Amino acid sequence: MAGKGTVYLVGAGQGAPDLLTVRAVKILERADVVFHDALVHSETLALASGARIVAVGKRCGRLSTAQHFINKQLADAAQRFEVVVRFKGGDPMLFGRAQEEIDALRQAGVRVEIVPGVSAALSASAEVGQSLTQRGVSRSVTLLTPWVGTGEAVHDWAQPAASADTIALYMASRQASAISEGLIAAGVWPSRPAVFVENASLPSRRIITTRVGDLAESAQQLGNGPTLLLLGSVYESIVSTAQRNGTDQRITA
Repeated sequence: MAGKGTVYLVGAGQGAPDLLTVRAVKILERADVVFHDALVHSETLALASGARIVAVGKRCGRLSTAQHFINKQLADAAQRFEVVVRFKGGDPMLFGRAQEEIDALRQAGVRVEIVPGVSAALSASAEVGQSLTQRGVSRSVTLLTPWVGTGEAVHDWAQPAASADTIALYMASRQASAISEGLIAAGVWPSRPAVFVENASLPSRRIITTRVGDLAESAQQLGNGPTLLLLGSVYESIVSTAQRNGTDQRITA
């Protein structure tokens, strides 16, 4: 039997509350209950002033809520409430396990709607001030993650990364050494420019310029914030300028 409520998978964007879409804000204002990821900003959650707030966060390498339990919570909530929000960092449909939740909810007869958000690759590019694509330099962009969850089969992420003009690697900072080795083994030159972007869109944002052969060393300068790794020839000017200035990082606030 279908529940009386609708579950909205809402993208919270990369971090800054003012990057939310108008549709997302309107749904949050109507929400009865909000199940949110660990990285959703507290000011963003405050927009759901009339809702019960439930943390179901997942962070790489840390204890987190089991996905099957989240699925059940969402389905159960839809039997009790009219507006149920599953609030995800970035965009729900990219590396957010959205399909697992969509499938489980549909199987339970629950209505589901998707509200897009600003994904990390777009927000990080805005911080760097360099387009992911550029005429004559980059005509392809590949979005990847090297991260493999418990029980998942190992996948070959390096080959598609090596063949793309520009690469955005999600959940990459903790595996910088393996990423560097994997890319070089796949044929990427160690000198290929790369940029780490930590806490994109937030006042604590940090940009570290580097090269594929130096990823492991550069990653040691990162904090604990969510980090995206951008690679490609489009970043050559940024990396070269930083090297000429005698620094491999740029921190903005």
